[in-house]
Amino acid sequence: MMQARRRAIKGLYAITPDELDTAILMQQVEQALRGGAAVLQYRNKLADAPLRLKQAAALRDMARELGVTFIVNDDVQLALQVSADGVHLGAEDGDIAAARTLLGRDRLIGASCYNRAPLAAEVVRQGADYVAFGAFFPSSVKPGAVAAEVSMLQSVRRELKVPIVAIGGISVENGRQLVAAGADALAVISALWQSPDIAQAAKDFSQLFEQGNPA
Repeated sequence: MMQARRRAIKGLYAITPDELDTAILMQQVEQALRGGAAVLQYRNKLADAPLRLKQAAALRDMARELGVTFIVNDDVQLALQVSADGVHLGAEDGDIAAARTLLGRDRLIGASCYNRAPLAAEVVRQGADYVAFGAFFPSSVKPGAVAAEVSMLQSVRRELKVPIVAIGGISVENGRQLVAAGADALAVISALWQSPDIAQAAKDFSQLFEQGNPA
């Protein structure tokens, strides 16, 4: 089962925008999923709890229909409520062991590790199924995010046996070097949702993985 869960995190990892209009959000996400996004994370920092529940449930149904892994950001209880495939936790979002107790063995737990390789080793020991590093490039979503180096990604790739997600200011152009350095997935917000053609942008990101390691 562990191997099956690990394989679930690969390719374009789409993180939803802060969109309060559920109809618009669903339309945008459908384009991204049909364009090739393999993982969808629901993240909405503007929505209240009832709207988050409504949006997460609707997105879970769409992701399930299209065979896409569905992750909830930050909120273990919401992930449980909507039967998400897993949850993603930042440094301030709670204990991984506690989340595992609530979610059970068969759901994914991801952890943000920023630019801290030792933290990644620790969260994997605690039971994380995948780790995320970044920001690798300046991010308009998190302009104050800590900077991570591509060389660190290459180093942790040799050490870690779990999927690695790269995040932070990623575009199709600069994402290529992250895939070459060992990223299993690219987490994207702005370059996806701000594209004039979301489906084509998703396809372009997905093709970085289909082309294999360019290095």
